[in-house]
Amino acid sequence: MEGRRRKMTEEGEGEGDDGAGIGGFARLPEECVARVLAFTTPRDTCRAGLVSAAFLSAAASDAVWANFLPPDCAQILSRAVRPLEYSSKKELYFRLCDPILVDDGGMSFHMERSTGKKCYMISQRTMSIIWSDHPQYWRRIHHPESRFAEVAELLSVCWLHIGGTIDSQLLSHRTTYAAYLVFKLAPDSYGLNSTSQFASVKLGAYALENSVSLQPDNNEDDSDDDDNGGGDDDNDSELEDDDESKDADEDDEEARRKKVKMCLREDGWLEVELGEFYNDEGDEGEVEIKLYETTELHWKRGLIIQGLDIRPKL
Repeated sequence: MEGRRRKMTEEGEGEGDDGAGIGGFARLPEECVARVLAFTTPRDTCRAGLVSAAFLSAAASDAVWANFLPPDCAQILSRAVRPLEYSSKKELYFRLCDPILVDDGGMSFHMERSTGKKCYMISQRTMSIIWSDHPQYWRRIHHPESRFAEVAELLSVCWLHIGGTIDSQLLSHRTTYAAYLVFKLAPDSYGLNSTSQFASVKLGAYALENSVSLQPDNNEDDSDDDDNGGGDDDNDSELEDDDESKDADEDDEEARRKKVKMCLREDGWLEVELGEFYNDEGDEGEVEIKLYETTELHWKRGLIIQGLDIRPKL
């Protein structure tokens, strides 16, 4: 039996093969194999090319990889700041898996590698940042690790309100997306972890609001306990017994806030999820994304913004 398996592997078919399995597939015209692969995913197609020599040519064909490119690929390429050079649709696909600048550098575009879903980052230049035109509050500087020409650095404000929009037509259909603020913190940053700091995402009739933190605070748990207790430490347990409903609500709010704290990206930047939304057919207009703290009005400093990242939530 082992010898027969070896023979099937080496020759592509085995004695008595009735056309099923790899041996039978190998006898199909390349166009038929390519048509089948076009109904799979980019990841599956790459794996299929490793199965046998019969699959290799079909798995690299333009007919397959054209199916994985976005329907508006030609329009995306026309918006690119620099023209892309490629010799095949497969090469173009993987070139587009790395970010390219579009719209005069106001946004970047790339595709999620395993699925081909579209991803965009809105640069800080294209975003709406209140007071950003006042040099005493914000400044725009070059940053060597940014994909854009400039980033926005917060110098000092108490009223924080930033946001951006993207047309849902630009995004992949029938896909759940999440929006992220991509940023860094200056060494002297402060005031960016207020409990009244909120983010919202809106598309059509759908709207979502979250509480977010942009700055780590090692004493956060202690300060929250003090606020929740409303008195001396000796009285904490009595207050919890007297008002269990209030404590439960506060615990829920704290859990929600912790869920959207910042995290480190592979490119060395930080990000925080501002919210998610479902893009059905791309016919609901613009996605509106906001981050704001306009209630407690704490002074803030040191937020360095690269942009808003909108990508599929996998």
